[in-house]
Amino acid sequence: MSLKLYYTSVSPPCRASLLTINALGIDVELVPINLSAQEHLTTEFLQLNPFHTVPTLQDGSFTLCDSHAINAYLVEKYATDDSLYPKDLQQKAIVSQRLHFDSNVLSARLSAITGPILRGGAKTVAKDKADALLQGLTLLETILETNKYACGDKLTIADFSLVTTVSSANAVLPLASNRFPKIFDWWNRLEALPFYKEANQEGLDAFTNLIKSKNIVRQNSTR
Repeated sequence: MSLKLYYTSVSPPCRASLLTINALGIDVELVPINLSAQEHLTTEFLQLNPFHTVPTLQDGSFTLCDSHAINAYLVEKYATDDSLYPKDLQQKAIVSQRLHFDSNVLSARLSAITGPILRGGAKTVAKDKADALLQGLTLLETILETNKYACGDKLTIADFSLVTTVSSANAVLPLASNRFPKIFDWWNRLEALPFYKEANQEGLDAFTNLIKSKNIVRQNSTR
């Protein structure tokens, strides 16, 4: 049975997995899931993934959810080398830390803003939530002051997770390049990847248009 990825392109975590898949050059069947139509809550999908989240990876009889876990699994099983997720214990620990930073800080703070907008009909971005997200981005800016990529001089799966979150955050709360110059330099490096447009930009454009359609009023924040 071929690999299957259940996904929606507007989702930053799904796009992180698409970046990983493209970087690895592996053949994966992409199965779109319409969250608005609640396809993730069908009996069939719940049997596959009781957490009812995307992305969800199916590799034969094995199923895995959460993009960070999926991307690490794909590299460890299918990569020809370990550059995207090193085997060296300390290097791997740094990548894992950055993945947790994305999951627990940046992605969580972005979701605290987008969840009420996309699912609750909110029309404003609260100042405290905006400030929390910007504070998280300031930490990433600090990391990138001494690193070409999120974990050093080499591209890893941490960059894939972080860039999909950051680019989506920019759609919700436009970032000032003079405040985050290192983030924009790093982002430009990611955009130069030959598979970036297909894996992230197309879904990002759809996400951006979705956010614009909500006519959000952004309150003042410490940008």
